[in-house]
Amino acid sequence: MDIIITGSSRGIGFELVKLFAQQSENRILAISRNSNNINQLRNESTELKDVIFPVSMDLMDDGFQNKIISIVEDYQFKPRILINNAGLLVHKPIEQLDGNDFDAMFKVNMKSPFLLIQSLLLYFCKNAHIINIGSMGGFQGSSKFSGLSLYSASKGALAIFTECLAEELKDKDIKVNCLALGAAQTEMLQEAFPGYKAPVSASSMAAFIHDFALSGHQYFNGKVLPVSLSTP
Repeated sequence: MDIIITGSSRGIGFELVKLFAQQSENRILAISRNSNNINQLRNESTELKDVIFPVSMDLMDDGFQNKIISIVEDYQFKPRILINNAGLLVHKPIEQLDGNDFDAMFKVNMKSPFLLIQSLLLYFCKNAHIINIGSMGGFQGSSKFSGLSLYSASKGALAIFTECLAEELKDKDIKVNCLALGAAQTEMLQEAFPGYKAPVSASSMAAFIHDFALSGHQYFNGKVLPVSLSTP
């Protein structure tokens, strides 16, 4: 099974790579800005060299999708699962946010999933499953927090994009869902809520996403599903 995971260098993304790598028949494109952790994991055994394929790139860079297409074609990847896990959070009150903050968060959190999905449409296998990793901050009616207005808005846009895309890709036999995550113990959570201890670890959240990626599209399509014990 061919799998693509963005934001794979730390937190939930890194834990997802480890989980999918337990099946030797899988091949994982692990995309991140810094591939040091992925390379270290890959070098732990010779078997993982045929399972994990680190891809070092910044989703802020224009044309990043062209590099992905080249790699997919070189390795003859037929993605069965795409997990858009990469995210950018800038924690500032509205008075301090600027246009660069807006552009950066919407580029990573919304535009890069759009470009990645669009570029891979010709390569997905039958019954593929796209999972967009959202946030409870972008879930309508949820609790909201100061300093996270643009981050939450970008994740809200990703949720609506998911709903629309699922309808559009029905004829291509591609399912699309969004998991709106609550508090999980990650570096990003610490950036937003310093000192807060989440009730869910990165590894346990990754385990849920791993299982949902494999079978969730048998029951859901075009859904924005809250996955949360607390917010935060």
